[in-house]
Amino acid sequence: MIRKKLIAGNWKMNKTSADASTLVQEIVAEVGRVTDVDILVCPPFTSLESAGKLLEGSNVKLGAQNMHHEASGAYTGEISASMLRSTFATYVILGHSERRTYFAENDKFINQKVLAALKNQLKPVLCVGETLAERESGATLKVVQTQLEGALEGVSKEQATSVVVAYEPVWAIGTGKVATTEQAQEVHAFIRSLLVKLFGDAIAQKVRILYGGSMKPSNAPELLAQKDIDGGLIGGASLESRSFVELVKAAAAAK
Repeated sequence: MIRKKLIAGNWKMNKTSADASTLVQEIVAEVGRVTDVDILVCPPFTSLESAGKLLEGSNVKLGAQNMHHEASGAYTGEISASMLRSTFATYVILGHSERRTYFAENDKFINQKVLAALKNQLKPVLCVGETLAERESGATLKVVQTQLEGALEGVSKEQATSVVVAYEPVWAIGTGKVATTEQAQEVHAFIRSLLVKLFGDAIAQKVRILYGGSMKPSNAPELLAQKDIDGGLIGGASLESRSFVELVKAAAAAK
């Protein structure tokens, strides 16, 4: 099963609308016509509309960093799936470790978002991963299993192929630490085995699993060569077009 690699940029709380427009234009100029790798940028909410217009006609997709599961209502500061769709976003990052850590999001809440995203034709980039304490105590696989199964509850086989899973060892995000290639592949393979149990082998082989722990041009080729690593959810290296484009090229070379 050949899964097309996906390089997704999570800009987090960075870039004004003007900064975002500049970065999007640079990315489109370099890799906007690339077809052998899927490319995704996820700017802050304030830049989605302007970024979406600049991406029109290119092969670079637009995603958001979060959403609320309700369609509308008294949820001050929140954004709904239909609002995201109106900006031509097609993906949404859900369950990022920063949302879990700083905003107390749990698996049940994330599951509601996953179901709402799928209902609205948004592809969830579902994040799972362990903290340093959990890894050191040997709980990595248990934590990942609990998060994955909890977030995917009620997702049908037909919907599952629209889900992207991102494994992000929390201890390797923004710290400069990176899981070894063997550590990363081990967890990716484990996630694949869980998807087989949940949805069957045929579906599980179609789901892309991204690595989200400080992937950068220097370590990308080795990581992307692994059997179950289908791309990267990129933080810091996505904020500068040169490094992001290098990662896209690394993914193309890893095919």
